[in-house]
Amino acid sequence: MLTTKQKSFLRSEAHHLDPIFQVGKGGVSDAMLVQIKEALEKRELVKISILQNNEDGKDEVAKALAKGTKSQLVQLIGHTVILYKQSVHNKRIELPVKR
Repeated sequence: MLTTKQKSFLRSEAHHLDPIFQVGKGGVSDAMLVQIKEALEKRELVKISILQNNEDGKDEVAKALAKGTKSQLVQLIGHTVILYKQSVHNKRIELPVKR
């Protein structure tokens, strides 16, 4: 689990990122989860847009994305989800130390 300080740090790191995935009418699919997992391994931090035509609630979509990719939900703001997962091979982000 991420601390409040770590989440705040990750939010600031994600601020300049553009969403690289969109969840639309079809909802969260297995193929989408595979692609997001690959992106998380390369980037560690990703932004995902939930489109207006999505039929599921944005909270459910955010939880499904985090669970399906085994990542941490950093933030759900408006229709944008920020996910973090420490990379095995491409570690780039150094989180503040837990106290």
